[in-house]
Amino acid sequence: MLDYASLDALLAVVRTGSFERAAALLSVTPSAVSQRVKLLEERVGSLLVRRGQPCEATSSGALLCRHTERVQLLEAELGGRMPTLPGTTSGSRARLRIAVNDDSMSTWFIDATADFCIERALLLDVVVDDQDHTAERIRAGDVQGAVTTQADAAPGWRSVKLGRMRYRAVCSPGYFERYFAEGLTREALRRAPCVNFNEKDELQKRFVRRVARADIAPPAHFVPHGEGFLRACTSGLAWGMCPQRLVESRLESGELVELSPGTRLDLDLYWQSWRLALGWLDDFTAELRARAKSSLS
Repeated sequence: MLDYASLDALLAVVRTGSFERAAALLSVTPSAVSQRVKLLEERVGSLLVRRGQPCEATSSGALLCRHTERVQLLEAELGGRMPTLPGTTSGSRARLRIAVNDDSMSTWFIDATADFCIERALLLDVVVDDQDHTAERIRAGDVQGAVTTQADAAPGWRSVKLGRMRYRAVCSPGYFERYFAEGLTREALRRAPCVNFNEKDELQKRFVRRVARADIAPPAHFVPHGEGFLRACTSGLAWGMCPQRLVESRLESGELVELSPGTRLDLDLYWQSWRLALGWLDDFTAELRARAKSSLS
């Protein structure tokens, strides 16, 4: 049998990135955490943690972390149903680690999940990534759920469609006059700086390809922050693809204008989660799907 105190220490090191933060999380000393991880490595005969800044799991360590997370979720479920059963984590909070794209975080996700988490005493551990890349977190075993553009479920996972997020290409009126007074030409698009969330963000390139019917790589700022991204557009720094819900009022007031009125980009979003039978996880999926319908098109 595996020692679950050691497994908990391993998971804490990997999730926090250091032995010191893991020790604080577990209310033990860093040397105790180090000893537990070392004993576990000796028992399984494999290096489990790459020591560094931050500490990272090896492939074997990642397998054990996923196993530990599942055990914790199962025990939280069992403790909720049988609080008097010895050995269960009665009264403890289940923790759900989810990969979510920043645009969903900035618009609908928290509103859609807050009531459920409050009612069930569920703790969220949100990892923010680009919507086209949150599925990579699934394949890496880093999360138990993800909001993603990937429709096909990973092995052992299930996928349900949440809805469609609509984006509009916007900029400030002054920016539009500076770069697009003569129209949305290919030359103008080559000169006008856009803003990307990060190196993975392809939305601006997709818009340019649609309106120019050519592969054009405009100069790009990188602003990996939802509010900062929007501010880059309102300030006249750049143009960018923003969620319709975030910019509707600004378009109505004239603070922002569209580069190409009527041209939209729609992204289908899906919720992927473990196929593992957990009552509260099934309920969370149902609640998320229902609430997303009122927020997504």
